[in-house]
Amino acid sequence: MVAGHGGTGPRQPMNFVFISPHFPPQYFHFITALRERGVNVVAIGDAPFDALRQELRESLREYFFTPSLHQYDALLRATGYLTWRHGRIHRIESLNESWLEVEARLREDFQVPGLFPSDIQRLRTKSGMASVFQQAGVPHPELEVVKDAAQVKALARRVGYPLVLKPDVGVGAAHTFKVSSDAEVDQALAVPLPTPYVAQAFVKGTIVTYDGLVDHEGHILFSLSHEYSDGVMEVVTEKRDISFWSLKEIPPALDVLGRQAVAALGLRARWFHLEFFRLPDGRFVALEANLRPPGGFMTDMMNYACEIDVYRLWARVATGDPVGTFRYTPKFHVSHIARRAGRAYRHSHEEVVRKLGPSLVLHNPALPSVYHAAMGSEMYLARHVELDALREDIRFIQTPA
Repeated sequence: MVAGHGGTGPRQPMNFVFISPHFPPQYFHFITALRERGVNVVAIGDAPFDALRQELRESLREYFFTPSLHQYDALLRATGYLTWRHGRIHRIESLNESWLEVEARLREDFQVPGLFPSDIQRLRTKSGMASVFQQAGVPHPELEVVKDAAQVKALARRVGYPLVLKPDVGVGAAHTFKVSSDAEVDQALAVPLPTPYVAQAFVKGTIVTYDGLVDHEGHILFSLSHEYSDGVMEVVTEKRDISFWSLKEIPPALDVLGRQAVAALGLRARWFHLEFFRLPDGRFVALEANLRPPGGFMTDMMNYACEIDVYRLWARVATGDPVGTFRYTPKFHVSHIARRAGRAYRHSHEEVVRKLGPSLVLHNPALPSVYHAAMGSEMYLARHVELDALREDIRFIQTPA
């Protein structure tokens, strides 16, 4: 658990602007943890205040509604208003991939410490990540920014097919596809690419993550690894049922590469979510780096795996409060087990509940629609000390009718 210290929060109240506090849905825990530390949390969101869950409403000092978080001028005015109302803003965060660029612009405009647009450009683009991995000495598939079919084919002549084409800035596997021949390249690029894209050698391997949190000095306070049943691109394009689970031990080779990459990213007081491929020969190759908590309900999975509270740990880091001696031990493997709406499964929800018993720690029957393609429309979180028992739960839940 997080060690305590003498005070109950910051000596001077911190004004913290939180963008989109209601999504992802479990992120209200971050806000309640800040409020426990005496922070004035003022938020900007695109959901009506009355639609927010009660715990979130009660933890906000003020909430500024705007119909669209994509309108930067509206966010600029909102932050200016909140500054006028509450004084200097000390921190601006969303912890959400979608708003990394706008929160960086707001920090620069209001001179709030943290990542600025120049940092985001370097650290969020796939091409920028590749440079960071190269700097860190972390293996990474060859990658090239491409604008047309000729550039893609030129890369294929060097590294061979298949290749993966994906937006230079993107979340998950959105607008990502694989090409295996010149003909498929011509077909895929018959229409000009809408945004900058990268082409990359296709790597066949298992996705394994390196996730965690660094303090204000860049030291890793907490780290955990998760393994995926399938690649996200395959899950989306082939509509597979995904599952992913935490490991009780981080593979030593992955830990070395993960630490090298985190050091090269130069993060301070921030979450990280790094994705690697584990190749058939056991080597690890970096896929991408994300400057946020791992997606979906993985922060909850961390809590269930280690019996800690990462929301409160992050709040201490964000406020600059002493963390003290923080120790944790991954005691369980915890898995997100997905089902898709409209697909028939052999076992009913009632049978799942009876079969899993106390190993079922969380069930969400209706995930937000933005999750459906990659993480299913229904989710079970289960945990076991032994991985084989967890895999049996995954099979039971996902076996088709």
